[in-house]
Amino acid sequence: MTTLTVNIEDKKTEKAIKAVLDAFGLNYKIAQDTNPAGRPLNKSEQAIYNSLKQSVKEIKLYKEGKIKLQDAGDLLNEL
Repeated sequence: MTTLTVNIEDKKTEKAIKAVLDAFGLNYKIAQDTNPAGRPLNKSEQAIYNSLKQSVKEIKLYKEGKIKLQDAGDLLNEL
């Protein structure tokens, strides 16, 4: 037996993948990600989450030497 883990971001894609799995007659389980609040995130919470997720990606790229981050002083001068 092979186990395949797929992370799906939107309902439309989820529906399509489930249809393909059903068409092949495959058994599958659906596990929903949970957050500490135990409920779906609202739009503003999701926006904050996405922003933090992007920031983490940028930090990883910086640590790998693939990008250069803006100096804090330069950022403050822009404001």
